[in-house]
Amino acid sequence: MTTQGDGPVRLVLATHNAHKVAELRRILGPALAGIDLVGYEGPEPVEDGDTFEANALIKARAAARHSGAPAIADDSGICVDALGGAPGIRSARYAAESDGAKGDDGANLLRLLAELGDTEDRAGHFACAAAFAVPDGAGGIAHEEVVLARWPGRIARERAGVGGFGYDPIFLPHDAAVTAAELAPEVKDALSHRRQAFDALMPRVRARLLGG
Repeated sequence: MTTQGDGPVRLVLATHNAHKVAELRRILGPALAGIDLVGYEGPEPVEDGDTFEANALIKARAAARHSGAPAIADDSGICVDALGGAPGIRSARYAAESDGAKGDDGANLLRLLAELGDTEDRAGHFACAAAFAVPDGAGGIAHEEVVLARWPGRIARERAGVGGFGYDPIFLPHDAAVTAAELAPEVKDALSHRRQAFDALMPRVRARLLGG
């Protein structure tokens, strides 16, 4: 158990993405009782893992070591069956792979639509790995864990909707009649891969930090 006097326990969210910060705070809601979720201001680590789980752990470990506080992180992307699971872990830089930079959201999804073309098989899913790391106070990690969740659906033939971010305008969830970008935020929050992953992770985080 991690203690912090009589106040809430500090938990670092290992991302510089403002969209993810806002979305995750909405998603976590009551799960943050007794926890002070703060943003991460340290350097971004090199995400050189070959799975979503590996990259989520890289980020959580880096934030925990830099801040000296427990940290959570996620790594997510879209995986398309007809493309052999691509873009996958390359989702954020799909349109800019040649120089290793992160691509613009619009350019990324346009490349995905171009790659699929008129392909009939448009099945795919969003994946999210959520990770938790606790520093040991000596530059290492005392405890870590990670979970993976998937949100199945298919890829639309054209973009629709102005909500959300990333590939939301071309993702048609199997449990919705519109794209993720057309869903009300509270509906998306209840269904998404990120919600599923953190719903699975947060009871473990709370048990470790608060004892229950």
